[in-house]
Amino acid sequence: MPLPSPTIRIAMWSGPRNISTAMMRAFENRPDAAVSDEPFYAASLAATGADHPMREAVIASQPTDPARVAEDLTGPVPDGRTVWYQKHMTHHMQPDFPLDWSRHMVNCFLIRAPEAVLASYTQKWDAVSLEAIGVPMQAALFEREADRLGHAPPVIDAADVLADPRGVLTALCRACGIPFSEAMLAWPPGRRASDGVWAPAWYDAVEKSTGFGPPRPQPAFESLRDDLKPIAEAARPVYLRLKASALVAASAA
Repeated sequence: MPLPSPTIRIAMWSGPRNISTAMMRAFENRPDAAVSDEPFYAASLAATGADHPMREAVIASQPTDPARVAEDLTGPVPDGRTVWYQKHMTHHMQPDFPLDWSRHMVNCFLIRAPEAVLASYTQKWDAVSLEAIGVPMQAALFEREADRLGHAPPVIDAADVLADPRGVLTALCRACGIPFSEAMLAWPPGRRASDGVWAPAWYDAVEKSTGFGPPRPQPAFESLRDDLKPIAEAARPVYLRLKASALVAASAA
């Protein structure tokens, strides 16, 4: 595997139905940054046989060998940029996928309260599980990185980002060793060449966006379907474990 360049490579680990694509927009709008959209998606589909919208198009659009994906992520930086933001979905990382490449990254974690994740997820999918929303793998990745560093890696909560984008992104940038950029707070609407081929199935809202939206109401546990409540209860300890390390909004000064 090639040695990393001086570029700051940020691996942002998120479950589905979060603000992960808006976060990608924020970084892509920086003049110094390149972004990668869910690079292990095709590899995950090929490994699991999962039936997702646009499955064949996704598989055709990316390498399906996870080792090849890992090699690409530690190889030459797109467009020679000095920041490389990689949007990763935790549920894409299958147990036998390589992880050694992640030591070259600033590994960060984007979390959202399980009630909010489940309420949003079931608007798109009928069936849901703890694994489908990426909770066990996010926990494992967090603990792996905390053990490697000797302290908690950067964590941000989607609700905190929406409540104070400038403050939380400033704190995140500091934790990643890069300066905050005002360009991260607003972006032009529309699709990007860097968006995954699956964008037509999933990115309708973010394509209309020009920045982070207002804070979203937090669904109550009692409002969840009965079959979702055990999943929320199982996910909550992981959420609270990571939430305890969430970055506090900082001044941009």
